[in-house]
Amino acid sequence: MNDENATNPAAPKQARARNRRGEGGRLREDIVDAAAALLDETGDERAITLRSVARKVGIAAPSIYPHFPDQPAIMLAVVRREFAALDAHLRAAAQEAGDNPLDRLYAVCRAYLGYAQSHPERYRTMFGGLWMPTLGDSSVTAEDLTGLGTAAMRRLSDLLAECAAAGRSAVTDPEHDAVTLWLCLHGFAHQRAATRVFPWPDETIADDIIARIARLEGA
Repeated sequence: MNDENATNPAAPKQARARNRRGEGGRLREDIVDAAAALLDETGDERAITLRSVARKVGIAAPSIYPHFPDQPAIMLAVVRREFAALDAHLRAAAQEAGDNPLDRLYAVCRAYLGYAQSHPERYRTMFGGLWMPTLGDSSVTAEDLTGLGTAAMRRLSDLLAECAAAGRSAVTDPEHDAVTLWLCLHGFAHQRAATRVFPWPDETIADDIIARIARLEGA
């Protein structure tokens, strides 16, 4: 019996069974799953090629083209799915925090930082990383990129507005301050991952960032 696949991870996977009629969408999801898995395994967006993804799925590379025209389109699908997962994570955190807008704001910001820490490779890719397609050289458009992350940003803006309406925040422009708050959270998340030798303060620094940027009462 040939056990090459068991002993050699580089060996081709067994050919994937052909989808039945109407199951093309499943192959598309399998392609995105494979690209995300390669990102987790290698930590390098450059390892995700049409050939490596096809090998991971167990199909021939040309089978990808009916679903994705090029590699940047696959990466865009991965990033879009991760932003949707991030927003679902933030929404769940807000719901679990209850009705107090201040508790909800803290919960969402902490959940954001936790997501970045738990999914470092995907998070880096979501916000640039090595993956930033050159517009005009791929199927990805400027509109595709500028629309990323809007749901999570809107969630922060809405929470700041709720805090202000409840008299717990002094913000006067929730949309502007949501961008400022995100920039601070993102900078903290990025540097914590990239600069591990820095003597970071304890986790209360995150709450200090939230309180000051959101201009919370008593901060």
